Amino acid sequence: MSRVALPYDAKAGPTKPEVRAVLLQKLGLGPDDHFVEVGSCTGAVTVGAARRAGRVTALERDPDRLETTERNLSANDVDADVDLRAAEAPDGLPDDADALFLGGSRNYEAVLDHAVETGVDRVLMNVSRLEVAGAATETFRERDLLDEVVQFQVSRGYELAGATSFDSDNPVYMLVGGVKSGEAVAADGGTRGEPR
Repeated sequence: MSRVALPYDAKAGPTKPEVRAVLLQKLGLGPDDHFVEVGSCTGAVTVGAARRAGRVTALERDPDRLETTERNLSANDVDADVDLRAAEAPDGLPDDADALFLGGSRNYEAVLDHAVETGVDRVLMNVSRLEVAGAATETFRERDLLDEVVQFQVSRGYELAGATSFDSDNPVYMLVGGVKSGEAVAADGGTRGEPR
């Protein structure tokens, strides 16, 4: 996976590269997919998705962050048709998404309702706060969206007294699932609802 250039700052950290790698793998985006992102912020996920999906729609409610997304998108090579929308979800969500990523928890219940109503095949949400992770997991379950919850933490090495020590990043809870559709084949070859 080629590096994502993020020369412009959104005053809110981008999704970490390791987290982006996992979420893009879980979503299994291909050239026929329409990927939708809620909360584009720096555009880090937008760029990664635009290198895999055929179409990308990215929503951002903050005008300054949307401008940052646009500027960072321009600083990278992408092939997809990208539509940046100044909107607070669920407003502005398209009805034909194949994959949906929620980068934050604002209005997530209404966004998940939209995903169910429109039959989004793959839904992924990242959460960093424990209480929100618990509530969001229950919300996924109530809508029969949940396939798995993954918790992981990245630690980065730094020099300490001539040796290497580690600083750990905040844990990330990743909720993965989608609208069940019979025997639909998942991106990794498994059948939705069965262990992968």
